[in-house]
Amino acid sequence: MSKHDPTQLLLAEQIAYYRAIAPDYESRSLPGWGGSEVAAALDAFMPAGDVLELACGPGMWTELLLRHATSLTAVDAAPEMLARAKARVGDGRVRFVQADLFSWRPDRLHDVVFFGLWLSHVPRDHFEAFWSLVDDCLEPAGRVFFVDDAFRTPEELIEGESSSTIQRLVADGTAYRAVKVPYQPADLEEQLASLGWRFTVTQTSGSSYWGAGSRSR
Repeated sequence: MSKHDPTQLLLAEQIAYYRAIAPDYESRSLPGWGGSEVAAALDAFMPAGDVLELACGPGMWTELLLRHATSLTAVDAAPEMLARAKARVGDGRVRFVQADLFSWRPDRLHDVVFFGLWLSHVPRDHFEAFWSLVDDCLEPAGRVFFVDDAFRTPEELIEGESSSTIQRLVADGTAYRAVKVPYQPADLEEQLASLGWRFTVTQTSGSSYWGAGSRSR
């Protein structure tokens, strides 16, 4: 795909945004988004064995995964995010990989794949390819857990509510475009079922939801 392709340019801008907000990412958490409910659900899911975390960010979820994982690989495109994750959990406990998830391929299979606040940043026309990647990452009996939200402010919707392209500002006022697909749990379950997955997607009492599942075949 050409580097001048509009989607590729948008995804490059999305990476640039997350590199820029790495120093204060944690302070941007939405109040009342349901994080404690998700953390409890993740503990109940028990992500044990060899775990892969996609788009690990500054390592907030990495900490929770380490409660159960025997081994953990964390992948992110932003070196600034990886540096924060390493500082949070320590280099020795996790294998960190810097890579763009839209071109990266796994070097082994994993028992669990996890991604937090990432699926909504996958363009709609990359949805099937992304789940093919997840499939390629999993052991035959592997499981998947994800968490996300559909929160978008009116100011972000620079192309209208029907578009999944948004614009966000960083501390110095610089504007970056990003992808934010506002999935609803029932619709997401149906989309995943059509690709051969069996998921239960649960809305929290706040703005977030989580999904837990595996291949249906």
